[in-house]
Amino acid sequence: MNYWLVKSEPFKYSWDQFVKDGNTFWDGVRNYQARNNLKGMKKGDKVLFYHSNEGLAVVGIAKVAKEHYQDPTTPDPNWVVVDLQPVKPFKTPVTLAQMKAEKRLENLSLIRQGRLSVCAVTEEEFETILEMGDMK
Repeated sequence: MNYWLVKSEPFKYSWDQFVKDGNTFWDGVRNYQARNNLKGMKKGDKVLFYHSNEGLAVVGIAKVAKEHYQDPTTPDPNWVVVDLQPVKPFKTPVTLAQMKAEKRLENLSLIRQGRLSVCAVTEEEFETILEMGDMK
């Protein structure tokens, strides 16, 4: 099992809309490193859903429902999407400030590479964020 974090601006696509939709394909990724992370996702992998720009917090857990395929929003074969499904909301959102203050998350990609929209997360980082969000 692998662990990931995806970022979404809540005014464009929020956790609440994701839950209402029941699933979505994760499109719009136009960074090669983020694209390669999408290609690395496997069905069943766990994904942290992060609200960027406003909120700045991990707000839910999702899972990969379908592995990468051609992004249907562009004819360019370089870009892919994955299908994600919501699993559960965080009891307490975990803010970026809290993650930056947590020593166990000092190497978290979200902190080191703040502009990357799809990041790999270690199992320890994932578990730490769950603990911080009162999900244990």
